[in-house]
Amino acid sequence: MFEDQQRDAVEALMKADAEFRRLYQRHKELNSKVDNAEIGVLPVDDMTLTSMKKEKLHIKERLQNMWDHRQDQAIH
Repeated sequence: MFEDQQRDAVEALMKADAEFRRLYQRHKELNSKVDNAEIGVLPVDDMTLTSMKKEKLHIKERLQNMWDHRQDQAIH
């Protein structure tokens, strides 16, 4: 997530915004779990996997909105 953004800008936002940092870390955690579940390393049922994917997507959308809002503030 945010691979296209400057690492320094993402790290600065994580330092400045505890909610962004918390969500970013949760997204990374879910991403790892989903990847492990899909390759069979983490045994989870389909319902749990679907739930993790939905939460991950929801967090990604929130993070993107927070990022976009920060960019809009920087412009104005």
